[in-house]
Amino acid sequence: MVWNIILLLIGFVLLIKGADFFVDGSSSVARLLGIPGFVIGLTVVAMGTSAPEAAVSITAGISGSNEIAISNIVGSNMFNLLVVAGLSAVIKPYKIEKTMLNRDFPVNVGTSLVLLLMLIFGLTLSRFDGIILLVAFILYIGFVLYKAFKNRESNLDTEVKTMSPVLSIIAIIGGLAAVIFGGDLVVDNAVAIAEALNWSETFIGLTIIAIGTSLPELVTSVVAARKGESGLALGNVIGSNLFNILFVLGMSVTISPIAVDSSMILNAVILFVVTLVIYICSIIKKGMGRIVGGTCVASYIAYTLYLIMTTV
Repeated sequence: MVWNIILLLIGFVLLIKGADFFVDGSSSVARLLGIPGFVIGLTVVAMGTSAPEAAVSITAGISGSNEIAISNIVGSNMFNLLVVAGLSAVIKPYKIEKTMLNRDFPVNVGTSLVLLLMLIFGLTLSRFDGIILLVAFILYIGFVLYKAFKNRESNLDTEVKTMSPVLSIIAIIGGLAAVIFGGDLVVDNAVAIAEALNWSETFIGLTIIAIGTSLPELVTSVVAARKGESGLALGNVIGSNLFNILFVLGMSVTISPIAVDSSMILNAVILFVVTLVIYICSIIKKGMGRIVGGTCVASYIAYTLYLIMTTV
C-alpha cells in the first residue's frame, strides 16, 4: 500500500510537468499554423490527454471488464465537465469562442444524447454501434481541421511569441509522454489501493479510474487557464468528451460488444443533463465565471457522494 501511494505521487508530478510542456508546445504549434488555440485543444490536446482513457477502456473491453470500459468513459466525461471546466473557471473566468459555442458544444450535447439512446434502446452496445461512433469521429475531426486550415490566415497573431517548430514538437512529445506515463502510474496504483479496500468495479470505473485518466485533462486545462489560454482549456474538455465517446467507446465496442445495465443508463442520463445544463448556462453567459465554475465543482462532489452511497 505504501509503495502504491509513492508511485501515485510520482504520477501526479509527471502529470503536472508534462502538461506544462504540452500546453506550451501545442499553443506554439497553433500560432505557427495560424490555428486558434481552442482548435488545438479540440484535436491534438484532447486526443493526447485522452490517451489514458483509451488505453484503459479498450484494454478493459478486450479483457471482458465491461463495467470498467464504459463507466470509465461516463465518469471521465462527468469529471471533465464539472471539475476540469469548473475549476478552470474558478482560477480564471473565461469567455467561450463563438465557433465553439455554436458548433462544438452542441455536437458534444448531441453525442451525449446519442450515447444515452444507444444505452436505452440496446441490451448491448454492438460492433455496428462502435463503427457508427468511429465514422462520426472521423467526420467531425476532419471537418474541424478543414475549417481551421481554410480560415487560418485570419487566425494569425503576430504578437504571440512562439517556439521554433523543433522545440514545439519536442515539448509536445516529451510532455505527452510524461502525461501518459504519469496517468498510467496514477490509475494503476489507484486501482490497487481501491481493490485493497474492496470497492466495486463500477465504483472504481466511475470514480478512481475516471478521475485518474482525466487528470491529464485537469492539469492541462488548469495550466492553460492560468496562462490565459482559456480557449485551449475549454476546447480540451469538449474535445476530450467527444473523443471519449466517439473514439474510445467506439473502439472498445468494435473490438468487444459491451452489455448494458440499468445503473449505467442512469449515469448516462445524469451525464446528458449535466452537459445540457452547462451548455445552456454557457449560451446565457457567453462564458463561464467563478460562480458557475464553483457550482460545477460542488455538483461533482455531490455526484461522488451519491455514487458512494449507491454503489460501494
